[in-house]
Amino acid sequence: MSKMRAEIAHSVSTKLQMSHPKKIRGVIGLDGFVDEIIAVVDKRYSVHNYDRIATITDFAARLAQAAGKSANLELVVKTQKLGGNGPIMANALAAIGLQLTYIGNLGFPQVHPVFKELAGRVEVLSLGEPAHTDALEFDDGKLMLGKLGAITDISWELILDRVGQNRLNTLLSECQLLGLVNWTMIPSMNDIWEQLLRHTLPNLQAGRRILFVDLADPEKRTREDVAAGLKLLSRMTRHLEVILGLNLKEAQQIAEVLHIRLAADVEAHLPQLAADIRSAVDVNTVVIHPRGGAAAATASEKGYFAGPFIQQPRISTGAGDHFNAGFCAGRLLGFELDEALCLGTATSGYYVRRAKSPTNLELAEFCKNLPQPEF
Repeated sequence: MSKMRAEIAHSVSTKLQMSHPKKIRGVIGLDGFVDEIIAVVDKRYSVHNYDRIATITDFAARLAQAAGKSANLELVVKTQKLGGNGPIMANALAAIGLQLTYIGNLGFPQVHPVFKELAGRVEVLSLGEPAHTDALEFDDGKLMLGKLGAITDISWELILDRVGQNRLNTLLSECQLLGLVNWTMIPSMNDIWEQLLRHTLPNLQAGRRILFVDLADPEKRTREDVAAGLKLLSRMTRHLEVILGLNLKEAQQIAEVLHIRLAADVEAHLPQLAADIRSAVDVNTVVIHPRGGAAAATASEKGYFAGPFIQQPRISTGAGDHFNAGFCAGRLLGFELDEALCLGTATSGYYVRRAKSPTNLELAEFCKNLPQPEF
């Protein structure tokens, strides 16, 4: 670990030990998924012994071989867990210590058992039944096969019916973080943002509030929808400090929508790409997190931090949501931009190694001797 990287990580460790995340309130939403983490079988030798297909490339080749024929693929469910960008991010923030309210589809009228732990950590205002995801995990990434169900019913009218305008106003007035994630899978999200701008945000008490937005792979949405959503985010900056979070693929997609020319080696120029997107969308911060690290840009600075990347994680589904939680927590705790990037990558790095969300003190210990990336 280079001296500069080590110094940043040590500073984060020290600040975390002295921080008071319980003083921060947040409201997160709006999705909710039951995730099944799945391995795809390559060869089976016995009831308990099999080789899995290791890479997406190998999986794609297996599928291509079936064209014009057929194939029988075995899926092994390794675990069932809470899913969705919102619940995973909320669970990670709650583990760090923030006080949260979660608004989203976690089961109605009863919360689904997979969200029991989350419901014990945060206040839950559920809108409807959760969706389901088959998460096929490979060494070089994952394929998220979503079955949306009631998620498509989420709307401004449903939020008012389940939560109420007065209760919503109170929650948002008291919070310092509003996280509205999984834009892609909530077709009415643009309208929800528009209604917030009209009916809620102008009436909030004065104070600093961060709005964090994760588009969640907008490839299947039209360019017109994406462009309209980005314009709404720009308008949000009149009332909130807007952070747009993107993974590498999403950053490339947004650059295409905004007609931003990409460098030949995109990852080598991530801070500049973050700066270009931020300027074009006109939000406060853009943060981009590929697997190996993270870059961010504000109006006055930009930076990159090499995270503790690991070649063979215990779990990868939810890694990006943990990064988002750590980065937002860092900014809310007053960390510098590079320190928030460090905390984001550390939160993700801890999670993929241990398959659990870290506490504030566990993060502090992890950052004290932050592992070097495995490339």
